[in-house]
Amino acid sequence: MGTPAHPETRKFTRCLSKPGTAAELRQSVSEVVRTSVLVVKPKVIEPLDYENVLVQRKTQILSDVLRDMLQFPLEDFEISTLRRQGRTLYPTVPENAEREAQSLFVQECIKTYKSDWHVVNYKYEDYSGDFRQLPNKVSRPDKLPVHVFEVDEDVDKDEDTASLGSQKGGISKHGWLYKGNMNSAISVTMRSFKRRYFHLTQLGDGSSNLNFYKDEKISKEPKGTIFLDSCMGVIQNNKVRRFAFELKMQDKSTYLLAADSEAEMEDWINTLNKILHTSFEIAMQEKRNGDAHDDDDLGKSDSSSGSLDSFQSARDVESRMRNETRLKLFTLDPDTQKLDFSGIEPDVKQFEEKFGKRVLVNCNDLSFNLQSCVAENEEGPTTNVEPFYVTLSLFDIQNGRKISSDFHVDLNHPSVRGMVPSNTSQYINGGADARNEGQRFIHGVSEAALQYPRQGVFSVTCPHPDIFLVARIDKVLQGGINHCAEPYMKSSDSTKMAQKVLKNAKLACSRLGQYRMPFAWAARPLFKDASGTLDKSARFSALYRQDSNKLSNDDMLKLLADFRKPEKMAKLPVILGNLDVTIDSVAPDLTNCVTSSYIPVKQFDVSEKRNIFFEVEEFVPCIAKCSQPFTIYNNHLYVYPKHLKYDSQKSFAKARNIAVCVEFRDSDDEEAVPLKCIYGRPGGPLFTKNAFTSVLHHQHNPEFYDEFKIELPTQLHEKHHLLFTFYHVSCDSNSKASTKKRDLVEMQVGYAWLPLLKDGRVIMNESQVSVAANLPAGYLSCPEGASKNLGPEVKWVDGGKPLFRVSTHLVSTVYTQDQHLHNFFQHCQSVASAAQVSGGELVKYLKSLHAMEGHVMIKFLPTILNQLFRVLTSNTQEDVTVNVTRVMIHIVAQCHEEGLEHYLRSYVKYVFRTERFTSSTTRTVHEELAKAMTAILKPSTDFLTCNKLLKYSWYFFEALIKSMAQFLIESCKVRLSRNQRFSAPFHHTVETLVNMMMPHITQKYKDNLDAARNANHSLAVFVKRCFNLMDRGFVFKQINNYINCFMPGDPKTLFEFKFEFLRVVCNHEHYVPLNLPMPFGKGRILRFQDLQMEYSLTEDFCRNHFLVGLLLREVSAALQEFREIRQTAIQVLKNLMVKHTFDDRYTSKSQQARLSTLYFPLFGLLQENVNRLNVKEVSPFPINHSNNNGKEDPLLSNALMTPPRSSTFLDTSLHKDVFGAISGTTSPHGVSTPNISSARHTDSRGSLISTDSLNSLPERINDKGSSLDKNQPASALGSSLLRCDKLDQAEIKSLLMVFLHVLKSMSEDALFTYWNKSSSAELMDFFTLIEVCLHQFRYMGKRYIASVRKISSLLGISVEHGKNVSGSQDVCFLLCPFGFKKIIII
Repeated sequence: MGTPAHPETRKFTRCLSKPGTAAELRQSVSEVVRTSVLVVKPKVIEPLDYENVLVQRKTQILSDVLRDMLQFPLEDFEISTLRRQGRTLYPTVPENAEREAQSLFVQECIKTYKSDWHVVNYKYEDYSGDFRQLPNKVSRPDKLPVHVFEVDEDVDKDEDTASLGSQKGGISKHGWLYKGNMNSAISVTMRSFKRRYFHLTQLGDGSSNLNFYKDEKISKEPKGTIFLDSCMGVIQNNKVRRFAFELKMQDKSTYLLAADSEAEMEDWINTLNKILHTSFEIAMQEKRNGDAHDDDDLGKSDSSSGSLDSFQSARDVESRMRNETRLKLFTLDPDTQKLDFSGIEPDVKQFEEKFGKRVLVNCNDLSFNLQSCVAENEEGPTTNVEPFYVTLSLFDIQNGRKISSDFHVDLNHPSVRGMVPSNTSQYINGGADARNEGQRFIHGVSEAALQYPRQGVFSVTCPHPDIFLVARIDKVLQGGINHCAEPYMKSSDSTKMAQKVLKNAKLACSRLGQYRMPFAWAARPLFKDASGTLDKSARFSALYRQDSNKLSNDDMLKLLADFRKPEKMAKLPVILGNLDVTIDSVAPDLTNCVTSSYIPVKQFDVSEKRNIFFEVEEFVPCIAKCSQPFTIYNNHLYVYPKHLKYDSQKSFAKARNIAVCVEFRDSDDEEAVPLKCIYGRPGGPLFTKNAFTSVLHHQHNPEFYDEFKIELPTQLHEKHHLLFTFYHVSCDSNSKASTKKRDLVEMQVGYAWLPLLKDGRVIMNESQVSVAANLPAGYLSCPEGASKNLGPEVKWVDGGKPLFRVSTHLVSTVYTQDQHLHNFFQHCQSVASAAQVSGGELVKYLKSLHAMEGHVMIKFLPTILNQLFRVLTSNTQEDVTVNVTRVMIHIVAQCHEEGLEHYLRSYVKYVFRTERFTSSTTRTVHEELAKAMTAILKPSTDFLTCNKLLKYSWYFFEALIKSMAQFLIESCKVRLSRNQRFSAPFHHTVETLVNMMMPHITQKYKDNLDAARNANHSLAVFVKRCFNLMDRGFVFKQINNYINCFMPGDPKTLFEFKFEFLRVVCNHEHYVPLNLPMPFGKGRILRFQDLQMEYSLTEDFCRNHFLVGLLLREVSAALQEFREIRQTAIQVLKNLMVKHTFDDRYTSKSQQARLSTLYFPLFGLLQENVNRLNVKEVSPFPINHSNNNGKEDPLLSNALMTPPRSSTFLDTSLHKDVFGAISGTTSPHGVSTPNISSARHTDSRGSLISTDSLNSLPERINDKGSSLDKNQPASALGSSLLRCDKLDQAEIKSLLMVFLHVLKSMSEDALFTYWNKSSSAELMDFFTLIEVCLHQFRYMGKRYIASVRKISSLLGISVEHGKNVSGSQDVCFLLCPFGFKKIIII
């Protein structure tokens, strides 16, 4: 934009030739400087041969007192088998299913559902993550003791209340009391009481003081203090004054106080006694000298005559008490308490049967306006005059489909049920052959208890408001729908009409009781919203009369689409009646429930016969995101006769009132009988041999809406088929007709059959079937509708036209509809029995699996992956191995894209299992999979597959690790030494795999950043876990090779990769033994106290303590990079130190001291950067001077400025303040906020943190000579430059926290050794660091905190994160042999 330069525009930008090129210029300058500086790759330091060292130094390790810190624990991992816990009382797999199964796919599915879980347990895995994942969680202190500082004494109370009210804390109670004058010369009277304001204050050491003031301004010096640690008790004393109480002290003196009311007095007494009770013992021990500042002369004068022993004992007691109450250093660190779940692995659960939103449907009553007593003697309740049957199901009008099976309910009164003869009731349910054989049971539950269900449990995976619960009502066949419904639609006097209907109903029930007809329907919405909130307030609609021309499910969906349109629903004829069905949510601990296969769910009371809940099968959408891996055996087929076109047939004289009888047969022989596997209706047996559809009166082309549920046999063959028999049902009950004609109720008018298998798969689409007039033996061999029959003679109706329309729906966990999956398993089965195997054929079928449907892939995920791993190890051709892995990559990628990767994690952890190891085992999963991964990562292969492998490599590495662990334990090679556990070719394969991944991560990361990042993390996890299984020296080499691929000056992304890799590897549960914190030197046995400490990153240190040496080298190098890189490196180091602090395996002082020896080189590292750390300005954020137009804010300056440090000597103010405070002679708080002018005159560097630090360079040179004189920067880092810019506040504090932790943990001997070895310059640097710590961590006072908050709100700066909202720039200084260069880097 062409606007004039604003005064706030940076001078750098105003000097540009044209606006808008600042960023480009900075980028070009940065690139020039980077290319002009010679970047030397750090020297490669080879790690030690870990296994060899353990053997050579075995005696030294065993004789070490802390040997547990040097050795891996024995039996570090194990294989365990967890019993599969189903939710049902009995297994879902039938007893003989495994014997009957002949198909490989069915066999493998059954194995999947019956197998237990196979888990590899790493005993110390809880210690292998971030410090936040340790078993003993890093707890946030509940309440910190409140310390009172002199710096806060002059802060006005009102200001405290306004700006720091939330931080005051520690005041247990305050209020006005009367204090009695305790001068023993006079008696206490009413006049001797003075009104004072009392404050009960808890001190940092746990003791409490009762301060009193003349007014409520407690910021002033108190008039006096009562030390409650000397108080023996508080009792009431009303002799002198009302509402008085006294405090009895240890020196027999008392304090007499009085309140204004009895309630206040009791409150004070209770509060004081409570404090005395909880802190009495501590108060006795913590009695301190010289603490009193009471105007009543309660303090004791200092005495210099005490002996040295008593002084030392007091100091010892004080020191011991401090140690007991002292928190660990990192406990109060903000980063420690920060919730960060980035490095936490997801919780992996076992596969379990999951449901969508579950809805409990209670069917209570169905009543019509026609009511009467159906008993002959008219003694009994008033009920419906004929039996009605309700069928409930769910319809989804949004997706145009029925989403549940039918739930059949018989709500008739027992007297009404008796209208239908028992033999016909059994016949309609296919139980005509049943005999009274006593009480029968299914899965331990009485059949009688399951005969009349009323409570159904529906499940909806994808709830939304357009799902309806639909009730269809049938009645006994009597005639046309309109004729039968007419009496129920009149609201006039119904008594006479009821008797007439009852008479006709009794006649129809006795003659046609086994046949039903459609009568009415009703519906109600199920959900209020897409989140699954039940619409409990909704009621069922009116009962609408069924239309004989609109019976199908498609017609029902059209009716429901108009359900919320009153003008359209008003046109539908209504039957007067009421259906009482309520819905409710399903309790998680629902008892007395059976599955859709009548298997009782756990917590089932077998004696219960009424209150049983029936689960209704859901028809889950065939999309991947709604699917889940099958965990139980289920094998149901739903059959839907839809339509029969019989208006043009000439084979039969009468074919109008047509019923369809459905049977399931396994043979077409003449003597063949139907199988008893069709689920029955209420009132009959649970399983039947046949079932009938409803009948439409006088319809030549009837429609049907009936659903038949069939329990399929485990193994299907070509003879299994559905047989449909069509009957003409005579509804004529005219008394004038002959007896023979009246007895003839039904007449066969045709047959149709549907083979269940086609190309080995169950038919699951709509079929058009021809109808035959006869049923000869061997009818399955007849071609449909053929005029010239090749088999037995069949008479086709209407010339063999497809007159009958029927559809089937398979809900099975052992049969698949996917042709590609079926063909693959079929080929595997044929290959297993063949003598010679053609690899090319198998590759073809493997490639076809890429076309497998997503929902099928998810549902059969464990079975498919098991078979792929089996093929991986059973073949000997590389082409097959690679293609198996390609299919796995495709499956894994599909799962991730659908957001279902948690199923993969469950599979790897619980299901995956290598083939049992035997003496003949020659190929293992880890060997073959590693080879295949290496082949796919080659540059010449498909880059899309390669990227997917990198992106989802975690799955393959997890499989590798689990296979390796199972192999070691099952082959007993876990007992061998580490370098003998795996073959040399496998070591070579692993090394090649790591080498193949390197360029994809370090060079090609820009092509696919996510893939590179994931591959880097997955490789780190794999390498970390290899420490438990393989030669650890070999693993060290892989780490070294990988890290050496990164270079100084790499882009920020690569630095992030590198430190993420190091973070994961260094979080290994046995990180400490891997680093061998023990002395390395000549001689066989060395005492640790004789150790020549290593305080710098020498080659020997980095070799002997490989992981920590590598990490410190990388952190040291990262400190020469830019801010984001530095922060990443420092955070990794600090988090590791926090983990050491809270690791309950290393809690003792000696263990922490031994741990600290691994980090001694930190001293040298920090000393090299001492000038960058030497920042005295304690500010929570950087300040940009340009924001103030070049002017300094006096408030800002006074709040944030602190005295600078002289280059040669310790700051005199520090001597006076800090050391004076330690000696007790002066107060350190007098100059906590010094005058800005004095700071300016002392040193020009006394500016804010973002000020350029150019002046520090001559100081560094004059003080210690050239920094290149020291060994460390040049040798270890291999860099020819050293950054001298100041570090950020957060970086400084983190580094100093680490420094203080090492200093605190190290032994005194180690510290004295360090001081003796150090030069004077190094000692000065060491104490400079201590001085900086005092400045960085000192308490600045409440006024300072308030000022910071005020400034942050004015400037838009986040105090917590230390970043300016408007952005800032790094001004970096580099020291090189050619002089000084100032470079501005974004």
